[in-house]
Amino acid sequence: MKNYKDNNELRNADINLISKILPHAYPFILIDKIIEMNKDIYGIGVKNVTINEPFFQGHFPNNPIMPGVLQIEGMAQTAAVMCVLSRNQEQPLSKIFFMTIDKAKFRRPVIPGDILYYHLKKIRQRANVWKFKGEAYVLGKLVAEAEISAMIDEESSL
Repeated sequence: MKNYKDNNELRNADINLISKILPHAYPFILIDKIIEMNKDIYGIGVKNVTINEPFFQGHFPNNPIMPGVLQIEGMAQTAAVMCVLSRNQEQPLSKIFFMTIDKAKFRRPVIPGDILYYHLKKIRQRANVWKFKGEAYVLGKLVAEAEISAMIDEESSL
């Protein structure tokens, strides 16, 4: 997927750009691309779920189901990339912190072969803190949802 800008608004991001921005490394990058984005207002991230995912070795060996907490992490990673790119930056995030996870619901199991679409919509932003409503879909059916907030901390050291 090619990245392109239209009126200084990035519309998508491929795995190469995502890998540069997120402080995560394999196997913890849980989005493959962002197919649609309007700054930090709205975006859609995609995760191709395969049987090769390391978490399927233990969750569950004879009935593989993607853990719900990893679906929420995929939403958060989509939101993080949106936030960074909306600020016209492509530097890696060294310090991003989850602050809240609210109203999380898991509606259907996600299994190998599914393609997850993470729909993120900004609820609000104050300084370096964002809050998003996230919904995850497989084949147009809602599988998970949550409200998440996170902070980008560019000043302090850990």
